[in-house]
Amino acid sequence: MYGRMRLTGSALDIQDLSHAYDGRRAVDGVSLRVEPGEVVCLLGPSGCGKTTVLRLVAGLEKLQAGRILVGNQVVAEPGREAPPEARGVGLVFQDLALFPHLDIGANVGFGLRGLSAGERAERVEGLLRRLHLEGYARAWPHQLSGGQQQRAALARAIAPAPGIVLMDEPFSGLDARLRRAVRDEALHLLKADRMTALVVTHDPEEAMFMADRIAVMRAGRIVQIGRPREVYTKPANEFVAEFLGDVNRIDGVARGGRVETPFGPLLADGLAEGQGVHVLIRPEALRLAGVAAGPAAGPTQGAVKARVLAARLLGRTSWVHLCLNTDPTHRHDSAVPGSEEHSHWHARVPGQFLPEEGTELAVSLDAGQAFVFAAGDTT
Repeated sequence: MYGRMRLTGSALDIQDLSHAYDGRRAVDGVSLRVEPGEVVCLLGPSGCGKTTVLRLVAGLEKLQAGRILVGNQVVAEPGREAPPEARGVGLVFQDLALFPHLDIGANVGFGLRGLSAGERAERVEGLLRRLHLEGYARAWPHQLSGGQQQRAALARAIAPAPGIVLMDEPFSGLDARLRRAVRDEALHLLKADRMTALVVTHDPEEAMFMADRIAVMRAGRIVQIGRPREVYTKPANEFVAEFLGDVNRIDGVARGGRVETPFGPLLADGLAEGQGVHVLIRPEALRLAGVAAGPAAGPTQGAVKARVLAARLLGRTSWVHLCLNTDPTHRHDSAVPGSEEHSHWHARVPGQFLPEEGTELAVSLDAGQAFVFAAGDTT
């Protein structure tokens, strides 16, 4: 009946892609391979070029430089481009793009070719059932909620069993609770059918939830690619560390291969003597006395007294705003320039931990979640 496009080698191979609008470089030398059955997220801020990459792969923009292969078949290179419908890709856009003049069944079945009426109906009904849209085949797009419309758009994209599904900010128009539910359903469907997907998002949590690998983009370039845990716990630079999650930030100076912090020295390997550095520390790296550490927690160092300024429950975690009671001579030590201005810290701890304002706590540091970068090095 219908079958997924037969892929050999990588499902998608993007080679040295560059693209400019009115002389401004939007994509600058991007190369990326997506393997069959893999979900890869292009993650970055607005204007970083991630959607342009997706549009070039889809054939919605004319290629200027580079080459794109789907299943080892060249679909785009300068002077030779396959039309979008011949690329074996399915598209899910932020604005859904359901046809308003077609009912949901006709929308989902739009890309199905070469099937009998019965086979086509079976495919459509099966997808609607799997995406909890039973009974909506004869409904019109405007009669569906936002979440239902997004599920219908996903069903339409995957109905022809494309070689790769391209998704551009597919859940950003939904409220937080619905967004979590729909992306969970989408990921389950992609994995259950071993579909390949390239997903564009500006939301780090969404990328870490959806992706087998994350490609972080900035200013038209991929600055780091890896599994979610690798990108989060071993950021390549200051930009990646800050974009992937909250950090406490202090300045310092590399001396003898180390940098001093209120919690003791941290390694500053490869940095020149006297080099200014930025120290970025995840809120979950601060260990508070009396709070059980998670199973992945590493050993700690230092034991600094701190005063609680505020504590807030955020559901599964608690957010504690602290003021470190560091010794004045330490705070003004030239090895930690400006640390007197950075004595306010944020800690994230599991569960409900809501100490009263003014409570004094001992705080230590999991150095495995602290990152040291040369000042000004955000490339």
